Amino acid sequence: MKIELSEKKQRFINFIREHIEQYGHAPSFEELMLGLGFKSLGTVNWYVKSLEEDGVLKRSRGPNGKRALQLIEEDERTSILPLAGTIAAGYPLEAIEVPESIEVPVSYVRKDNYVLRVKGDSMIDDNIQDGDYVIIHKKEIVAPGSIIVAYVNEEATLKRYYPKTDHIELHPRNPEFNIINVFPNDTFRIGGELLYVFRKYD
Repeated sequence: MKIELSEKKQRFINFIREHIEQYGHAPSFEELMLGLGFKSLGTVNWYVKSLEEDGVLKRSRGPNGKRALQLIEEDERTSILPLAGTIAAGYPLEAIEVPESIEVPVSYVRKDNYVLRVKGDSMIDDNIQDGDYVIIHKKEIVAPGSIIVAYVNEEATLKRYYPKTDHIELHPRNPEFNIINVFPNDTFRIGGELLYVFRKYD
C-alpha cells in the first residue's frame, strides 16, 4: 500500500534523500531547519515525529541522535492488522466481522490494535469520510472528546465521547446528524479509541 504524503511532508523526505545521496549520511536537525527554511527545531521535530507515525522515517540511534534519521523504503513501510468489519459513522449499525487483514503503517501494528472500514459521513468534519479505514486501539477508558468505537445496545458507531452527570453523549461531526444520548437503561461499552485514519487509492 502506497502511503500518501502531503506536499510539505514529501518535501521534507526529499531533502533527506537528496542529502544522503550527496553526503552519504542523513542531515542533522539543524541542517534540516536551515535547508528547509524552518524557524525552529521544534518544527523539524514535529515533522520527524509525524513521519515516524506514518512509517516513512525512523531514528536509528534513538530520539537524541544528531544524524539518526533513516528513511524506510516503501516495501518496508507497512505491515498488517486485522480488518474487523464495517462501522457506521452515521447512526448505529452492527459491526460485521470479516476474516481479513489490511496493510497499515508499521508503527501502528500492536497487539491491541485493529482496523474498521467506515460507512457513512457523520464524522466528515474530523476528515473521516465514507470508505475510509480507521485504526482503533482497544481500551475501555478514554478522555472526554475522544473519537471512539461505541457499542450502544450492542450496535457499533464511531463518535466523539462526552460523559455527562446522568448520561453519555456521542457527538457526530456533521451538523446534519443528531447527538446520540445514552441513558442508564441502555447498554454501553467502549470498543476502543481512534488512532489513525487512512484511505486506499486503487
